[in-house]
Amino acid sequence: MTLRVLVAKVGTADALAFYLPGFVSQTGKILHTSKTMISGAAASTESLNQAVRGLSEYLMIVLDDNSTSSIRHAPENDVVALDSNKTKPLTSFLEELRQLPVKNAVQSEVITESVDRGTMISVGDSDNKVGSLRVKRTEKWLAETTSHVNKLLSSTFPHLCVHPNRKVRLGVLASIQGLLRKCSYTLRDSRLMLLECLFVLVCDDSEDVSSEAQTFTEILVSSGQNQIEQDMSEVFSRLLEKLPRVVMADEESLALSHARKLLAVTYYGGPRLVADYLLVSPVAAARFLDVFALCLSQNSVFTGPLNQLAAKRPLKSGFMHSISEIKAITSNAHEEKSEFLGSQNWNKSRPYEHVKNEYELPNMPPWFVHVGSRKLYQALSGILRLVSLYIFTDSRSEGSYSVLIDILLGHFRNLTSELRTREHRNDSWQSWYKRTGSAHLVRRASTASCILNEMIYGLSDQASTSFNGMFRNKGIYVNSNGNENARIHLIDCIGSILHEYLSPEIWNIPLGFSDTLEQFGEDGDINLHVFNDNGMLHQVIIEGIGIFNICLGEEFSSSGFLHTSLYMLLENIICSNFEVRRASDSVLHVISATQNCPTVGHLVLANSDYVIDSICRQLRHLDLNPHVPNVLSAMLSFVGVADKILPLLEEPMHAVSMELEILGRHHHPNLTLPFLKAVAEIAKASKHEADKLPNQAESYKKDMNAKMSELNSGICMNAANMQEEELESIIFEFNDSKRYRRIVGSIAGSCLVSVTPLIASADPASCLTALDVIEDGIIVLSKVEEAYKHESETKEAIREIIESCSFYNLLDTLGADEDETVENRLLPAVNKIWPFLVSCFRSKNLVAIKKCCRTITTVVQICGGDFFSRRFHSDGAHFWKLLSTSPFQKKKPFSKEERTPLQLPYRKSWTEDSSSNPSEISNLKLQIAILEMISDLSKNKRSAPSLDPVFKKISGVVVGIACSGVKGLQGACENALVGLASVDPDLVWLLLADVYYSRKGNIPCPPSDEFPEIGEVLPIPSSSKEYLYVLYGGQSYGFDVDFNAVEIVYKKLCAEVFTSQTYK
Repeated sequence: MTLRVLVAKVGTADALAFYLPGFVSQTGKILHTSKTMISGAAASTESLNQAVRGLSEYLMIVLDDNSTSSIRHAPENDVVALDSNKTKPLTSFLEELRQLPVKNAVQSEVITESVDRGTMISVGDSDNKVGSLRVKRTEKWLAETTSHVNKLLSSTFPHLCVHPNRKVRLGVLASIQGLLRKCSYTLRDSRLMLLECLFVLVCDDSEDVSSEAQTFTEILVSSGQNQIEQDMSEVFSRLLEKLPRVVMADEESLALSHARKLLAVTYYGGPRLVADYLLVSPVAAARFLDVFALCLSQNSVFTGPLNQLAAKRPLKSGFMHSISEIKAITSNAHEEKSEFLGSQNWNKSRPYEHVKNEYELPNMPPWFVHVGSRKLYQALSGILRLVSLYIFTDSRSEGSYSVLIDILLGHFRNLTSELRTREHRNDSWQSWYKRTGSAHLVRRASTASCILNEMIYGLSDQASTSFNGMFRNKGIYVNSNGNENARIHLIDCIGSILHEYLSPEIWNIPLGFSDTLEQFGEDGDINLHVFNDNGMLHQVIIEGIGIFNICLGEEFSSSGFLHTSLYMLLENIICSNFEVRRASDSVLHVISATQNCPTVGHLVLANSDYVIDSICRQLRHLDLNPHVPNVLSAMLSFVGVADKILPLLEEPMHAVSMELEILGRHHHPNLTLPFLKAVAEIAKASKHEADKLPNQAESYKKDMNAKMSELNSGICMNAANMQEEELESIIFEFNDSKRYRRIVGSIAGSCLVSVTPLIASADPASCLTALDVIEDGIIVLSKVEEAYKHESETKEAIREIIESCSFYNLLDTLGADEDETVENRLLPAVNKIWPFLVSCFRSKNLVAIKKCCRTITTVVQICGGDFFSRRFHSDGAHFWKLLSTSPFQKKKPFSKEERTPLQLPYRKSWTEDSSSNPSEISNLKLQIAILEMISDLSKNKRSAPSLDPVFKKISGVVVGIACSGVKGLQGACENALVGLASVDPDLVWLLLADVYYSRKGNIPCPPSDEFPEIGEVLPIPSSSKEYLYVLYGGQSYGFDVDFNAVEIVYKKLCAEVFTSQTYK
C-alpha cells in the first residue's frame, strides 16, 4: 500500500519510467512466487492484492495511451478511449493520493519531487550534485518495455483471475479495467489476454466480482469500437481452438476458467459473432461441432487420474418414483376411501418437485463424471445453448440451424445403417462388436445426442432464466417463442431428432448378457464396457425426450411427440439397466407435470388408447418384440391405472390367453412368466372394479324401486314427454353399467381360462402367480354374479315402469332377447379349476401347496360347501395324506407313479429339484397350512358343508396330530379342532375323551343313574391301533401318543368349546 501511495505521489510517466524495469521485475517475482508459497508475505492475499493493483497503477501512468501515442505515432482512431463520464477519472484519484501527508519522514534525508520537470533530486549532502534520473522514452524503448510487460502479465494474470481469494480476484479485475481503459493501445499485445481474464471474472462464483466484471464488459461491448469486436472474434476463435486440449488436461481449474471465458465471450459477442464464425461454410459448422464432440465424448473418460475415476463412480442404487407414487396412491385411497385418479386433493406439483430435486434435466451425461466437475459441464453446455439460440434467432442464418442438426443426426444415421446391415447379414453381436469402429459408432451417437439435447434446451424458457441468473446485468438475449414460423421450425427439428431417437434398431442393442444375447444363444466374449456404452446411449436419448417436452410444453403432446414416445418410456421402466430405468421413470414424471397431469397414471390414462394400440400391435409379433409382456405388466403395476383402462384390455387379454395355451408356451417358453405377471395385474384391476359393482347395482335397484313406488302413487303421470326422455336416459345408463359389468366378468373369465393349466406347473413362480390369479378371478366372478342378481331385479322394475307408462318403444333398448346363460360363470369356472388344484397337491412343490391351501379356502367360502362336498369325498385323500406322517420322519413314496411322474416332452425338467428331500421345517409349515385350511373351512357356515362326507376322516387325523404333542403343530391343531367342534362337538369330544380317559386313573362318575359309565361308552382299547381316531382317520406314522399333550388339548377344548357350546 505504501508503494502505491508513493507511485501516486510521483504520478508522472517521465519520473517513473526509469524505475519501470526494476519495479516490474520485483513485482513479477512476487506474483510468480505467490503461486507456490503457502506462508510468508508472498502468500498473503492482502499483499498480493496490493501488488497487483500497484503494478497496474504503475503501468497506467507510464504506458498511458495518451502519453505514448506520440512516441509510436499512432493514429487517433487506433487508440481506444474507454473513459466514461460516469466513472471518476484516474487523474483526480492520483491527485487526492498526492495530498495525503507522509508520516515518519526521515529528517536526515529530504526527498523532494518535481513533477513538472520529471526529475528526482536528492538533497542531503552539500557536496552532492543534482543528478537527473530520466529515461528517454523512444519507440525502441517502448517496444522492449511492453514486450517484457506482456510476458509478465501473460504468465501471471490467467492464474490470478482464478485465485481462491475473492479480494485478489477483485484486485485483478480492477487492474484489468484500468489497463484496458488507459493502456489499450500501448499494451495491445496483451489486450486479448486481458479480455480473456475479464471473461473469466464475468462468470465468477462471487456475486460482487461477477457483477462488476459484467458491468465493465457491457461498457466495452456498448462502446461501439470495431477493435473490440475484432478482439472478441479473435478471442472466440483462439479459445475454441484450445478448448479440447484444455478439457482433456489434468487441470480442472484451468479447464473451468477456459470454458467460462468461452461462455462469456459467446454471450457478449451475440448472434453476429457466432454467425460470422459458424456460417462461413458447412466446414466451419462441422469443425465447431467436432470440437465439442471431442470435449464431451466418451473417449475423454480415460483422461485424468485414476483416483478421480474411482471417486466419481456413480452409484447403482436408488429408488423409482413410480413405486413410491403407487404407495402414496394406495395409502391415500385407503385413507380417503376415494378413487385416487379422480381425487382433486392431490398436490400436482408434488411429484415433479421430488424429481426436479433429484433428477435435473438436462442432466450431465453419465460418462462426464469421470472427466470433470458439474461446473465444467455447465459451462460447456451453456456455450452450446447460446450458440443454438443465436443461430436459431439470427435472421441471416435461415436454414443454418437445420444444417447443424443434420450434421449431428448423421452419427445416428450411420449407427442405424450399421445395425440394419448386421440384421441383414444375420451377424451375431459378438462379431459386430469385434468389427473395427462398431463400438465407436455407439459412443459418437451418445455424444451427438448430448449435444442435440443441450442445443434444443437452449431454445427453452428455462434456459433463458438460467442465463438471466448467470449474467445478472442486462444481457443480449432474443426470445423467439412468440414467432410462429420459428416455433414451427423448432417443432420440425425436434420431429426429425425424435425420428432418429426412436429407431427400433437403436433400442434393440443389448444392455447385458441377460437380454438378447441369451435369447439367440450367443455366449461369446463381449466386453462389459460395451453394454455400459449402450446403456448410456439409451439414457441420454431418454433424457433428450424429457428436454424436448420441457422446451415445447403442451405442444409436445399436440404435435404427436408424446404419443410416439410414451410407449418407449413405459417400456424402459422395466429395463435391466438401473440408470436407464431411473431416467425413464423421472422423464415420465417430468412429462406428467408439464402436461398438467398429477401423476404418471393420469398421463397414461389420457393416452391409454395409443399405449394399448402399441401393445396389441407388438403382441402380434412376439418373435420381434419379446419384451412386450414385461411392458404390459410394468405399465399396469408401476403406473397403477389398470382399473381405469380395463375396457381397453379385452384385445390384449385375448392375445395373452393365446400365448398361455400349450402351443403358445411351447413356442415362447421364456415368456410364460412375464405373461402371467401381466395377467395377474389385469386380474387385480378386475378385482378392484368388481368390488364396486354390487353396491352400484344395489343402489341403482333402490332408485328404480323408488321411481316405481312414485309411479304407482300417480305422481309421475304428468309430463309424459319429459318422462319418456328421463326413462330413456335411465335405460341408457342401465345398459352402460350392464355392459361394463360384462366386460369385467369377461376379462376375469379370460384370466381364469389362461392360467388354470399353469396351476400344475412345475415352475414354482408360475404356479404361485397362477394361484394369485385364480383367487382374484373367483372373487371377481362372485361379485359380477352378485351384481347381476341386483341388475335382474332392476331390469324388471324398469320393464314395469315402461309398461305402466306405455312406452313400449323402449323395450327394444332394454335388451329383452339377450342370452342370460352367459351370466353363469362362477361354478363352471370352478369346476374346471378344481382338478388342477388337486394336481397341485400331488406335486412336490411345498410352497405352491401352501399357497393352494389358501386359494382353496377362498374358493370354497365364495362358492359354498355344498358344491365341493362330493369333490372333497373323491379327491380329499390327496390333501389328508400330507397330514398322515410326522414332518420329522422321512417319508416313503406312496406309489410308483409318484416316484416317476409323467413328463411331457415340451416341459422343462425339474427332476433335480423334486428329487431333493424338503427340510423338516418345510414339511411342518405345509401341515400348518393344511390345518389352517381345515380350521377356516369348518368355522365358516357357508363352507362347512364341504367337509361333511370326510368329517370323521379329518377329525381322526387332526386329533391324532394333536395327541402327538408335536410342538410346531400344537397351535394349528387346536384351532382346527375348535373349528371342527363348531360343526360336530360330540364327535370331537368322543375322539379326544377316548384317548384321555384310557390312561386316566380317576374317572369321574356320571351325574345321575340315567347316564352310563364312561367305561361303557368308551371301553379301554387293547392297543393304540384301536383308538377311535385311528379307526376314523387311519394309521399315522411318527405321531405317537403323548398323554401330557392329550390332557392339555382336552382341558383347553373343554373350557373353550365343550362346556360353552350352544346347540340350535
